[in-house]
Amino acid sequence: MTQAEDRILVQEHLAHRAEPKPLSASEKSDLETRIRQALKAEDAVLVAHYYTDPDIQRLAEETGGCVADSLEMARFGNQHKASTVVVAGVRFMGETAKILNPEKRVLMPTLEATCSLDIGCPADEFADFCDQHPDRTVVVYANTSAAVKARADWVVTSSCAQAICESLDARGEKILWAPDKHLGHYVRKTTGADMLLWDGSCIVHEEFKHRGLEDLKALYPDAAVLVHPESPDAVVEMADVVGSTSQLIHAVQTWPNQQFIVATDNGIFYKMQQLAPEKTLIEAPTAGNGATCRSCAHCPWMAMNGLENLLRVIEKGDQEVHVDPDLREKALRPLKRMLEFTASMNLKAAGNA
Repeated sequence: MTQAEDRILVQEHLAHRAEPKPLSASEKSDLETRIRQALKAEDAVLVAHYYTDPDIQRLAEETGGCVADSLEMARFGNQHKASTVVVAGVRFMGETAKILNPEKRVLMPTLEATCSLDIGCPADEFADFCDQHPDRTVVVYANTSAAVKARADWVVTSSCAQAICESLDARGEKILWAPDKHLGHYVRKTTGADMLLWDGSCIVHEEFKHRGLEDLKALYPDAAVLVHPESPDAVVEMADVVGSTSQLIHAVQTWPNQQFIVATDNGIFYKMQQLAPEKTLIEAPTAGNGATCRSCAHCPWMAMNGLENLLRVIEKGDQEVHVDPDLREKALRPLKRMLEFTASMNLKAAGNA
């Protein structure tokens, strides 16, 4: 076991121990009322990722906030007028919000909510890796620390990674990619770009099983298979749609199939079912023989976000995200490149519509 894998296992264990306790209906109702009041009192807006608890997603929507993937979360926090942004997700999302909004207060229900991709790509080791390949353009996934972003030329999300890498390849640039090897392999395969990959992976998506997916597809032959590209190649090969969280949600809405096998964090089911209530959603299998669950597809760090710690942080402000000013300036450049590139993409798409 590598040091990175050991770090991930330790943090995952701590995350499971820190998951919020179950709440009764009356406790939830009381907390939600108090959270609404606190958001208003603190001039705060709640931004939540698709993988967080459905109660938090619903609160974000009902209070004028945002439920989205990491790219849209970054955009929304940047454009909203609130002086405080409360980010329900994992730490790199809070850091990204702070990098883009240095004048705003950025809070998180817990700063301990991290990500296996972030843990598995320490800034010092990554900087050494980059120094060994100075001829390559450094492209990092959003699921990284501010320090890793500061070392990059570009930041990407799963929704724009292909387009950006394809553009760089067209300019003759060779790419150093980090940290997710599965997403990197998918982008390299679909674009033909020259990409050197860091050896990292998401503990949730890496657990999807090709054999189990084959068996499930046999049971539901008319179901479309939706796969996030952080999944292993054998799983991606079985997909009808490969895409980011927002792209998979769009597929459920627009594809004619009535059944969908979904290979990503099961937190996404809330939004999928909300937007396509007539569709049947089936969790792709992560479990092998002897496992205690058929699918365990839920990030332990996302699960650390709960109503109780959400209320506490809004009222007390004790989990504020800080980013060193010099580091922020360096990390801002590749983030702005991504935002400008995607804005240009959207303008072109609108012009061709």
